[in-house]
Amino acid sequence: MIFDTHAHFDDDAFDEDRDDLLSGMRDAGVEYIVNVGASMASSERSIKLAEKYQFVYAAVGVHPDEVGELDEGKLNQLREWSKSPKVKAIGEIGLDYYWDKEKHDLQKHWFLRQMELAHEMQLPMIVHSREAAKDTLDMVTAAKPLGLSGIIHCYSYSVEQAREYLNMGYYLGIGGVLTFKNAKKLKEVAEYAPLSQIVLETDCPYLAPVPFRGKRNDSSKIAYVAEALAAIKQVPSEEVIRITNENGRKLYNI
Repeated sequence: MIFDTHAHFDDDAFDEDRDDLLSGMRDAGVEYIVNVGASMASSERSIKLAEKYQFVYAAVGVHPDEVGELDEGKLNQLREWSKSPKVKAIGEIGLDYYWDKEKHDLQKHWFLRQMELAHEMQLPMIVHSREAAKDTLDMVTAAKPLGLSGIIHCYSYSVEQAREYLNMGYYLGIGGVLTFKNAKKLKEVAEYAPLSQIVLETDCPYLAPVPFRGKRNDSSKIAYVAEALAAIKQVPSEEVIRITNENGRKLYNI
């Protein structure tokens, strides 16, 4: 069954049918979902979703676009939330130079502090990186002594950088972009990376796969990503779903 390792079902795009949608996930072949925080508010909402649904787990963390809201008191709140048995990761955290909403030095400061929190709480991290390839890799590499694990979410960089992350033991998060015609670089990465270090994700409600591109995404649509990855790997899609499910459970300790 499917493991969606990165979703945002707390998003207001799901306000009208969230419960109906999540209640039907098992019938849609979805076994587990990790709902990922991107702010203090969404981290709290993620925990509430995880408490309501047995098969939903949570990650808590503040996205680089939102780090202006962080201070040590809020970091301590993340620490307290992460003690919940339903919280399985710190994330999504990292660097975003595409939107550039926050100064780079501030993004780096809170990325490091949240990496340190992941180490302290012995949780994996979910790394967001957009238009910040070198700085993200440099910071993750510099944090090697912390012994961190995690996912490079929505991986979008080169095979060469993928090799660096894979060699450090990280998983690559792959979602609907793999089905896009112009996703040549990601398809090269998917071909290179071993299935044992790939996890499937939606980032829903965003990045719906073809044939739903541009529409609202949800966990049931991962099957299309699994089919695309299976074609690249030349294995049955059921094998892709099985192995990536095992990878998710191993990383998140489920």
